[in-house]
Amino acid sequence: MHQLSLTLSLIFLLAVQGFSVAADDTKPGQSAVAADRVACSLQPKAVEPSDPSSTSAIPHVEKFVAKEHFKEDIASSAPVKISWLGATFAKRFANKIEDDAGGASLQSYDLSAASSDNEILAKLGQSHESRLADIWCALKQQPNGSRGSLEISSKPNVFYVRDIAGELGAVDVLWGGVGWEIGASPVSDKPRWPAGTRVFSR
Repeated sequence: MHQLSLTLSLIFLLAVQGFSVAADDTKPGQSAVAADRVACSLQPKAVEPSDPSSTSAIPHVEKFVAKEHFKEDIASSAPVKISWLGATFAKRFANKIEDDAGGASLQSYDLSAASSDNEILAKLGQSHESRLADIWCALKQQPNGSRGSLEISSKPNVFYVRDIAGELGAVDVLWGGVGWEIGASPVSDKPRWPAGTRVFSR
């Protein structure tokens, strides 16, 4: 098995609140990952940030009810433009309610070669899990597909989140041009995530 190498670089980010196609036709190869540290807030601020990728520490919140946030809606009034929710995401994650897990910041990694979930998870270690609240927070930073922490090219953003049954799954978020496309899939040992995929963890 080829080895996934993670290279970390830290940047400090300030300010406001706040991936869906898995590439199966990819070839395995040596993978390297560049990283940024991203912190996020679910509480709105009065002042817009100068850096669109900036965020602040996630505060304590009582509950995060996924179905109240993750809805297909591309209207100009939508808090986040979502053009598609996959059936697997709807089944495994839409009814999830997350308790307050305290503040958090996310680390992002860009894959330089195709990698499997299991390879990525092995390298991320115990900090591999994110929450749906973390995904929503990141989406709120880029509700219309503007530049920021989330990749907005044809490459997916991947988070590893536990579903309503407590099983770990891959949630991928992709900007589709008119809205975000959000899918989910079981963790796999197939190198389906292509180079350029951005992976997030705590």
